Amino acid sequence: MRLSRTDGIGPIGFYAMLRRFGSARAALEAVPKLARRGEHGRPLAAIPRAAAETELAALHRLGGQLVCWGEPGYPEALAQTEDAPPVLSLLGDGELLRRPMLAVVGARNASGNGRRLARELAAALAEAGLVVVSGLARGIDAAAHLGALDRGTAAVVAGGVDVVYPEENRGLYDALRRQGVIVAEMPLGSEPQARHFPRRNRIISGMALGVLVVEAAARSGSLITARYALDQGREVFAVPGSPLDPRSRGANDLLRRGATLTETAEDVLAQLGPLVREPPPRPVPLPAANEVRWGLDGGVGGSSPPADDEDALAMILERLGPTPVAIDELVRQCQLTASAVATLLLELELAGRVERHPGNLVSLR
Repeated sequence: MRLSRTDGIGPIGFYAMLRRFGSARAALEAVPKLARRGEHGRPLAAIPRAAAETELAALHRLGGQLVCWGEPGYPEALAQTEDAPPVLSLLGDGELLRRPMLAVVGARNASGNGRRLARELAAALAEAGLVVVSGLARGIDAAAHLGALDRGTAAVVAGGVDVVYPEENRGLYDALRRQGVIVAEMPLGSEPQARHFPRRNRIISGMALGVLVVEAAARSGSLITARYALDQGREVFAVPGSPLDPRSRGANDLLRRGATLTETAEDVLAQLGPLVREPPPRPVPLPAANEVRWGLDGGVGGSSPPADDEDALAMILERLGPTPVAIDELVRQCQLTASAVATLLLELELAGRVERHPGNLVSLR
């Protein structure tokens, strides 16, 4: 928890540090040393142990639990994604996260017909054994949760697991605590902000076998979730709508791009097939620490790094700019080992000089 809450360390950096140092404890000790690469010596510090213990105690008082990547209670499909949250806070029935899931998302200002259809589809999918996951927003999200409430539904929230948003869904939030499960990546007490919602959306799609879109405008959070689903190798389903209704343009565009046309739960179940009955594979363990230990401490395992870290950093920085470049291309051009480049990029990221992008791309900040 302390490592994952450290400012400047995102999920990808978190796993890179575990591979680099072999444990969270060793990684925490190395954070100040790694941050020295900053142009102005930007200080980095993990949250104090006492603060982490306070948050855990508060979560337990709420009847919740913390689940870490690699533990049995962590959603297995989500664990396969490259930026899976290192820790999740849960309120409610955590056992639901062990079952196959399908995301149902859509417009907040949904039509009456859209809400009814979302509720009916969610009820039928839950009856078939799928846990319906959504974002606890008004509109389609709320309708999907209500339809699946009796059989199994999970809500992923953008703020802390203890923060109700929007307030109009407080009754649904309380029902989910009793009958479903609420999931959050952010610390307790965090108020949802605009930048948190895309992060929440990649969890919704990552937990699920597929994403079903019921009404979505041409530019909407639901389409962001669908894009994450495609990047994660998930199935995308869409309910067709009237071309006269702006709330249907996003879903109709997904259909033009190859999403599965969905009118009934059977359309989803036929496409997913045996995935509904068979659990996804368990997460692949992180590489042993000594596989990627080259960097600050010199070469191991037969690698041949440059004589000086500064030489390697100079080569990488020379090839970086504001336009994202593939990390594999840096490895090829610099003629360094992949682990060497990963370690040096991690240092630059912690120093605030490098930004990561989807698709294994990086750029200068």
